[in-house]
Amino acid sequence: MSPDPGRAFAVEPWVVREPRLDLDRMGQVESVFALSNGHIGLRGNLDEGEPHAMPGTYLNSFYERRPLPYAEGGYGYPESGQTIINVTNGKLIRLLVEDEPFDLRYGQLHRHERVLDLRAGTLTREVEWASPAGRVVRVRSTRMVSLTQRAIAAICYEVEVLDEPALLVVQSELVANEQLPGRDEADPRVEAALTDPLVAEQHRSAEASATLLHRTRRSGLRVAAAMDHEVHGPDGVKVTTEATEDIGRTTVIARLEPGRTLRLVKYLAYGWSSRRSLPALHDQVRAALAAARYTGWDGLVAEQRQYLDEFWETADVEIDGDAELQQAVRLATFHVLQAGARAERRAIGAKGLTGEGYDGHTFWDTETFCLPVLSHLAPEAAADALRWRQSILPLAYERAEQLGLGGAAFPWRTIRGQECSGYWPAGTAAFHINADIADAVRRHVAATGDEVFEREVGLELVVATARLWRSLGHHDSSGQFRIDGVTGPDEYTAIVDNNVYTNLMAQQNLRVAADTAARHARAAARLGVNAEEMASWRDAAKSMRIPFDDVLGVHPQAEGFTNHQVWDFEATPPQMYPLLLNVPYFDLYRKQVIKQADLVLAMQLRPDAFSLEQMRRNFAYYESLTVRDSSLSACTQAVVAAWTGHLDLAYDYLGEAALVDLDDLAGNSDHGVHIASMAGTWTAVVSGFGGMRMDAGGTGGISFAPRLPPALSRISFGLRWQGRQLRVEIRPGEAEYRLVSGPPMRLHHHGEPLALGDEAQVREIPALDPVDPVEQPYGRVPKGRHPGS
Repeated sequence: MSPDPGRAFAVEPWVVREPRLDLDRMGQVESVFALSNGHIGLRGNLDEGEPHAMPGTYLNSFYERRPLPYAEGGYGYPESGQTIINVTNGKLIRLLVEDEPFDLRYGQLHRHERVLDLRAGTLTREVEWASPAGRVVRVRSTRMVSLTQRAIAAICYEVEVLDEPALLVVQSELVANEQLPGRDEADPRVEAALTDPLVAEQHRSAEASATLLHRTRRSGLRVAAAMDHEVHGPDGVKVTTEATEDIGRTTVIARLEPGRTLRLVKYLAYGWSSRRSLPALHDQVRAALAAARYTGWDGLVAEQRQYLDEFWETADVEIDGDAELQQAVRLATFHVLQAGARAERRAIGAKGLTGEGYDGHTFWDTETFCLPVLSHLAPEAAADALRWRQSILPLAYERAEQLGLGGAAFPWRTIRGQECSGYWPAGTAAFHINADIADAVRRHVAATGDEVFEREVGLELVVATARLWRSLGHHDSSGQFRIDGVTGPDEYTAIVDNNVYTNLMAQQNLRVAADTAARHARAAARLGVNAEEMASWRDAAKSMRIPFDDVLGVHPQAEGFTNHQVWDFEATPPQMYPLLLNVPYFDLYRKQVIKQADLVLAMQLRPDAFSLEQMRRNFAYYESLTVRDSSLSACTQAVVAAWTGHLDLAYDYLGEAALVDLDDLAGNSDHGVHIASMAGTWTAVVSGFGGMRMDAGGTGGISFAPRLPPALSRISFGLRWQGRQLRVEIRPGEAEYRLVSGPPMRLHHHGEPLALGDEAQVREIPALDPVDPVEQPYGRVPKGRHPGS
């Protein structure tokens, strides 16, 4: 299906197709078409490199330090930031046709199509172009970043002459310190620019291969990039290679007759280290390259397809009745997988490896939005992300000590573990990240049943964070445990007392730490945990203060929040959004206006702490205040809207979350895709419409309460649960549960116990009680997708 004039992509179930080149959308398309395996990330730039919006070749956690200047300094302020950098670009393949460069800005473009295949894991391109002199060629390329060979990317590049014989020159390159366009630094969410961050250390070349090694100027990291080629063409083809400090270039020259094809397969290998020597890193990438060449192009493609076939068998979400949403949900799931598949004890950034947005930092959204998805679809990737958190515990202990606290204080934003937020009210004060990490541990252990992981990784994380809460909070004169002076998920409210989200998540953190330590007593003793400390955690959890406004009958987002002046939404024109770019924080902090779901997110993650009536009243109240200036909000609002009976609204919010990058709804997809919103898309389907919750009835099990929105005729999703593969199908009036593999299990369907074995089980979906409609702030109603909207 061709895209409508307002969209860059055609709507198809398993591919994302750009049927024609649109230079105005190039940045967005580069992000959506980015390929990654969690270690290497290649933006969807054109093979020839130009035109481009932002060139991008990234290695997970490879960064440069930069200063964090302050108008007025203060104790405990981070002194330097970290920024992901564009490493050596190996995507470049330039073509000259009879001395004229293949450049789409010149000559005549007859056809240009690119396709991201979500089952093959490849980006393909086909171009028909006439040079200014009238020579017509067809160029086909297929690009991949291997999910099976972590250090490898590869490109198959083919040129065919369509009219008459032509002399072709192909230049395949490695380029370090390539020139980057400037960025709008008025937006604080946009990354810092760095110029020529790589210092050359070594360059080598052979007949069809080259290797470049560099180090960063300040962070002292070393990177190696290598390329090798297979060339297939007519007799007389000439291949030469040269290398200088910042450029490796293999040149292929051939005279091509019409109907013949010049084919170049380019293998790329990347590696970096803060410790390995120059020879060791050189040999590492050369060895990876040798393995890729041994596998061959066809072998790499076959491995990639097999990996993804196995993934999609569980992970696929099927949506009948909305083709656009079907495509978007699959793209979202694909990008979440790419972000973490082979990260292997590295962070998962807010943009994955698709762009330089947020300086490449990881935040709390990794644990809250991404890891719950990966725990059910690619559990080893989730486990590795949490092992990375464990690896930076020494820095978190050090940070807590600097702040005068016990336990560990994890950074609000970072690449390698040091705090990089220069704005403490929305950084250091957002201590909830520590409970979010503990919650990700809890969810992962519940989803996998992995007791070894719990003992060797999870225990230390939940103990360290529980100790933080015990030192950060205190018992007041009434005996309640308070946590004062913190910031919750909503960044339009800061430095508050008893943020409900923070307190509920800290409460759970304390309970989980005590329970986990009790299960693994010997391991806990090695961490210095004793019965007295465990009792203190349970006591703090039991007496945790959870504010409630008896007059309004709702939970205030934080102490006194419902007494603040309500923002004048009707006087706020559309161009004022997002408010953080047009309104002083002072004004935002003292009024009732919410950037993103906060109390509503607390209801999603701690549903056990709220009655259904409280959920409905809270949702209605906060729906009228939430402006969704963050891409993290719509998916959460979708889940709770579905739980509280607002199925049409949940469907609208699901569309907003799913299409944030395909339709560039935030206007900043050129900086990289929104990985957390993509992960939240899966959650909106599975937890929202599927009604999935863990720890049903306190039994440690799993439950579902499916609801099908009227606009859809069917939803089907799969997940992994404690060594099993489960598939759930929601149809009008009924739900089917099928155990695809693994031993028999028990679950709950709308509170009813259900035993699942060899036979699928079908259960009726109870009728939904009518609910009163809810209202959004003036001008902030989500785009309607449901019938009659």
